[in-house]
Amino acid sequence: MIKRIKIPEDRLAVIIGTYGKTRKFIEKKTNTKIAVPDEVEVSGESLDVMTAENIIKAVGRGFSPENAIELIDEENTLLLLDLPKGEKELKRIKSRLIGTKGKSRRNIEMLTVTKISIYGRTAGIIGKYDNVKLAEDAISRLIKGISHKSVYEYLEKKKIENAICDQEL
Repeated sequence: MIKRIKIPEDRLAVIIGTYGKTRKFIEKKTNTKIAVPDEVEVSGESLDVMTAENIIKAVGRGFSPENAIELIDEENTLLLLDLPKGEKELKRIKSRLIGTKGKSRRNIEMLTVTKISIYGRTAGIIGKYDNVKLAEDAISRLIKGISHKSVYEYLEKKKIENAICDQEL
């Protein structure tokens, strides 16, 4: 199977890495072949190509290769959320999601055990499915204008609920 993946031009160098190191690492971990002319081309077995595609999409959406490689684990998933189109609104929402010196993003990552990237007009989340869903809820709440404090309290409440559910099993 061959899959072509379009990613932003400024992220192509990140996929290739120094002396092709990142590309070779992804190839080795996913058992695929990756070519990077104008867009990224991945070839190999279907499941391997899908895994490599997710990793490449994650890097293309601003994740570091170290964080994107977590997608090799089948329990991890990648979710991309589109942010509003208007320039003024986009800037405001990105500011709310990232926070001062990245504090808001870090807090959500810590409370949901996920990795989050805000790049261009998307917010990307990598983590276990339930955790990604929780981070998506938090991001949606921030986009709607709910206060950071309320969002963090919601996440802490959910974390406690999940811990109690896990103990009951």
